[in-house]
Amino acid sequence: MNTRDTLFVKDNDLYIGGFKATDLAAKFGTPLYVMDAAYIAEVADAFVSAMKTYGEGGVAFANKAFATVATAKLAAKHGLWFDVVSGGELYLVKQAGVDMKKVLFHGNNKTPREIDEGIAAGVGYFVVDSFNEIELLDKKAAEAGAPQDVLVRINPLVTAHTYEAVVTAAPGSKFGFAVDGDAFETVKDIVSRKGLRFRGLHVHIGSQIYDHSSYDRAVEVITAFMRRLADEGIETDILDMGGGYGIYYTEKDPHFTPRRYAYTVENIGRKVAECAEKEGIRKPFLIVEPGRSIVGEAGVTLYTVGAIKDFPGIRKYVAVDGGMFENPRYALYESEYSAVVASRAGEPETETVTLAGKCCESGDIVAKDIPLQHAETGDIVAVFSTGAYNYSMASNYNLNAVPPVVLVDGDRADYIVRPQTYEDLLRNNEVPDWMN
Repeated sequence: MNTRDTLFVKDNDLYIGGFKATDLAAKFGTPLYVMDAAYIAEVADAFVSAMKTYGEGGVAFANKAFATVATAKLAAKHGLWFDVVSGGELYLVKQAGVDMKKVLFHGNNKTPREIDEGIAAGVGYFVVDSFNEIELLDKKAAEAGAPQDVLVRINPLVTAHTYEAVVTAAPGSKFGFAVDGDAFETVKDIVSRKGLRFRGLHVHIGSQIYDHSSYDRAVEVITAFMRRLADEGIETDILDMGGGYGIYYTEKDPHFTPRRYAYTVENIGRKVAECAEKEGIRKPFLIVEPGRSIVGEAGVTLYTVGAIKDFPGIRKYVAVDGGMFENPRYALYESEYSAVVASRAGEPETETVTLAGKCCESGDIVAKDIPLQHAETGDIVAVFSTGAYNYSMASNYNLNAVPPVVLVDGDRADYIVRPQTYEDLLRNNEVPDWMN
């Protein structure tokens, strides 16, 4: 548990903001996603402040990590840009009233409809990722009568030290144009088109990265590529270095503060400035795209303990009322988490248990073989660092309802996503007339 002013233990009870976790569970039910507004704001402010040490730049929240209208409004209030990856995410930020000129539209396979929607919405930048997209976007932008600003996603072929499933810059990645392959000719092609306006480059090497050397190497590669473009008379106004900053999940991970997360941005900025000077090119407008590091540790999921099964010498299962339908990350990546019994959070973790979900799958695990206080049926268990890629990856598997989301800010706690009902689960079902 990475404690802070808004996540702490007092008299054995876990507090989130100004609330006992057990009181939140009693009021809103479980399973329940709880998001800490004060922490999100603190991290966002730290990133924006860090960018100012570089100079001209922007911090874009990676919306795929956690997408709600309320948190988009909160992020915009604290000066963040937005990275969206689908028509749905684009619609969400529009509903939040954000400045569309500060929206970057990502995605390796944008549909024609999504391209139309992005142009109509006036997004600031399309991050182009394929020849198909370039052709289609050029045609549609020309038809719309205004050139579209684009960044080109480059695969720098830099291996990040992280999990294989979240590496995005290895040889053969589905993302981007290889820096030693067709990237150069792709940029030249875009420059020649009437419907597109080349503005810069985008790089993203992976997720859950702690090693700064991976970012340093990516900067070296991409600024050398910018020098190549400059030699052809092509200026790179913008450099987007993506995100992927690692956060705390278990005691094996670093205990970072918001200021420490922001140091990563300062380090990238220093490296970009240093390499730009070395290559003799103009220092670009710098964008970074943190997602997990802004919302990950802001999230805590609360569960109620149900069945308990103990197989001595093998494993003890503590079943909770959630599972892979609201947090699929163990099923996908064997992700690790830490947890406490909310009403005994200050007591020693005397048992090793596996938090099992309620889905009809043997692999439906929330957290495997973790230390935990003694838990009994009816207890509330809190799992930490669930703010990123939990709600945003949730499903209705087994026709389970996606849990609601509550935003806590000091002494205020309100729904920002309401509970699904059984009616919601069947709302789009139809029975054809010929079946009656």
